[in-house]
Amino acid sequence: MKLKVSSVFIFACLFSVTAFAQFSLSGKIISRHDTSGVSGSTVYLNKNLSVITDEEGLFTFPDLPNGTYHLQTDYNGYKSQKHKILIAGSNVYTVVQVETMDGTLEEITVKEKQTDFGFSRLRGVENLGIYEGKKSEVITPEQLVANLSTNNARQIYSRVAGLNIWENEGGGLQLSIGGRGLDPNRTSNFNVRQNGYDISADALGYPESYYTPPVEAVEKIQIVRGAASLQYGTQFGGLINFIMRKPVQNKNIEVAARQTAGSFGFYNALTSVSGTVGKLSYYSFFQYKKANGWRKNSHFDSYTFYTDLDYQLTEKTSVGLDVTHMHYLSQQPGGLSDAMFKENPRQTNRERNWFQVGWNLFALHFDHKFNTTSEFNLRVFGLSAHRYSLGFRPNRVATIDDGSARDLIKGQFNNWGAEARYMKRYNLAKIPSVLLIGSRYYYGYNHSLQGEGTTGKDADFTFVQPEKFITYDYRFPNRNVSAFAENIIYVNDQFSITPGVRFEYINTTADGFYGNISRDLAGNVINISHTDESRKNSRQFVLAGVGFSYKPVIKFDLYANISQNYRSITFSDMRISNPSSVIDPNMKDEKGYSIDLGIRSHQTSFYNYDISLFYLNYNNRIGEVQFYDESNRVLRLRSNVGQAVIMGLESYAEADLLRINNSESKDLSGVLFGNFAFIKSEYKKSEIPGVQENQVEFVPKINLKTGLRLGYKKLKGSFQFTYLTDQFSDATNARDGGISSVVGIIPSYKIMDLSFSYEWKKIKAEASINNLGNEMYFTRRATGYPGPGILPSDGRGYYLTLQVKL
Repeated sequence: MKLKVSSVFIFACLFSVTAFAQFSLSGKIISRHDTSGVSGSTVYLNKNLSVITDEEGLFTFPDLPNGTYHLQTDYNGYKSQKHKILIAGSNVYTVVQVETMDGTLEEITVKEKQTDFGFSRLRGVENLGIYEGKKSEVITPEQLVANLSTNNARQIYSRVAGLNIWENEGGGLQLSIGGRGLDPNRTSNFNVRQNGYDISADALGYPESYYTPPVEAVEKIQIVRGAASLQYGTQFGGLINFIMRKPVQNKNIEVAARQTAGSFGFYNALTSVSGTVGKLSYYSFFQYKKANGWRKNSHFDSYTFYTDLDYQLTEKTSVGLDVTHMHYLSQQPGGLSDAMFKENPRQTNRERNWFQVGWNLFALHFDHKFNTTSEFNLRVFGLSAHRYSLGFRPNRVATIDDGSARDLIKGQFNNWGAEARYMKRYNLAKIPSVLLIGSRYYYGYNHSLQGEGTTGKDADFTFVQPEKFITYDYRFPNRNVSAFAENIIYVNDQFSITPGVRFEYINTTADGFYGNISRDLAGNVINISHTDESRKNSRQFVLAGVGFSYKPVIKFDLYANISQNYRSITFSDMRISNPSSVIDPNMKDEKGYSIDLGIRSHQTSFYNYDISLFYLNYNNRIGEVQFYDESNRVLRLRSNVGQAVIMGLESYAEADLLRINNSESKDLSGVLFGNFAFIKSEYKKSEIPGVQENQVEFVPKINLKTGLRLGYKKLKGSFQFTYLTDQFSDATNARDGGISSVVGIIPSYKIMDLSFSYEWKKIKAEASINNLGNEMYFTRRATGYPGPGILPSDGRGYYLTLQVKL
């Protein structure tokens, strides 16, 4: 009897020990291609536990009770893997093979995509860039139901909270967006890139983007807010990077053609060819676009050519070449006064004003992967371009053109640079870390001329007697050397810290002369004066910042960052030739810092959100204010206006309400999105009378974009509503535009857009109605070309697109 009792007791003890014992689950993530360990991969367990693999691809989950577990891998560039693991009385070791996405992009897009909203965000580490703890957005144009043929920025960037968009031409030739009080003019407050290299006229001396890639040929648009200054340069706005479509991997040749016709004589044709032959991959397109314009005298012709060639030298090394050529000629209808706009927004009294741009870009890139933990990239890039503006542009915009000699401005841009990046994944005291270091050299040589043009009506960009009537001739050589480092430290599975630092050396020079031509009342030349000038500004400084990320659960991320910002004065700030403008010779560079604090969701196909607070401190802000000279003339002074503080809430949320209620439904979807920004701005300090405590220009207090997208199988339709409150156009908060209308309030406006798309086999049809309610509004008061004055936005327009892919 005692023996039986003892046996039962021993069995019970063994059972209890087994039932309540803790075991470990460990393993290794390896590449199916070469069986090497995959470092930095995130491994999830039952969606509530996660670890990062070490340098050898190893991971461990300790102290697990018996039971069934679901393991999932997540790493950029590799397909996610899911496995069921059973722990029953002993430790478990498993090896998980992951497959790269190379060669299977089309399948991944359809079957394993994270979201089909057309809007997502960058991963913490992606394409030799660090974005952990930063506010980032990624737009996928192909997934949008929007008017892509016109590069309609209001629709394409509708999910990006807080953007202020200038709209004054219906072709989308130039992108003009700003945010958080930054001047939207040609996106000059962002570092604008294509495939990672600069495309603006001069990244430091003249950071205006006259070339905008056709969105129909763009795969993704990456946006990183102010904290991008450490990796990409000193702009307050951050980064906008256009990633062009990549070559098709599984075909020798694929041809796609898109044809669009629309209102106001709009026509757009884009034809692309792509494929892979052996180790060589290629993608190339040609686009032709033209329109007569919503207003008279608004005709334009544009064509763009782009080629990307990639060659895989070895499994770990590739080289490539990008070539871009863009050219357009547009007629400028000129600006309107407030009275003219109220009378008839479509009127124009300018028929001799023209604008021409030619843009030539090249880039060589070299990529090498030493092993699973070390990567290197080198880009060498260059620009040869010009911009010509010609026209009759008196300060009184209502003045009728008298047929006199036109003002001609020519700019030539010849720049080149090189940027190298090295990324290393490593363990710091058994803590996974990622280090990114980089350096950059940039040289620009720009030549600007201004003088008298012809008296004709055509687009004749030749000077009349240049040796006599050129009144402005400057050369602007500049150099920039920089180096940066950022490092992600994963303190544990939920919390990471990302410190960063950047060194900058900037040397800008202005060398040339400016002059003046005096005439009598009959228009005869009385005197011509020239004043030689040479200015040089050399400086060096260090920027620093830090980001934080906390992920208590898989689908939730709390992020924060603070980063210093810097914007050097441009050569337009150093010297311009405009009879109604004055430059402050003691102007200083702009300095400050930005702070972000937000929460966002993990990207899913059911919902997506990002809600954040921001604070931007903007010292030495450069702007324009009106003043009266000794002759009581109204002039504009360009100077450091003062310290501007801009803060607010930026929020975005999107959900597929129909699929949330019925997750098994793949045919029917109903997506509702909202993008709301509330922003407060104020000049805290200013030495200019009448500016302190004013609102900052280009800051609408409320910026709302919302809409609905319905889809059934391959048929989709979207409706979008846009609303912005009043905003000022200068620091004095002038409300009346006066005779020039270059300053004054920009009234609130509300716009509705409607779009449809349908796919059938290899054919896709798209239709759009822009400005459905035919709202008469404007977003910009131009101080010079293409004004001066109010530039009305387009009224209602209809567009139809047909795409065929073979």
